[in-house]
Amino acid sequence: MKLRRLVAKNLRYLRQEGGLSQEELADRAGLNRNYIGMIEREENAPTVDALEQISAALGIDPVVFFQER
Repeated sequence: MKLRRLVAKNLRYLRQEGGLSQEELADRAGLNRNYIGMIEREENAPTVDALEQISAALGIDPVVFFQER
């Protein structure tokens, strides 16, 4: 599985598991809601900095984005 797809899949799963909308997650991470959506739709690959911000907002270790479920 491509890393972009894996990150997108895990981001959507973790966000929904946490009961957050894209907008809520974006606010917590200090990012734009559209950017979160683009990552989830595999239209954009997140930067390392963005993954760090998103993982902090979700309260997880960033390595979780790269684990197959």
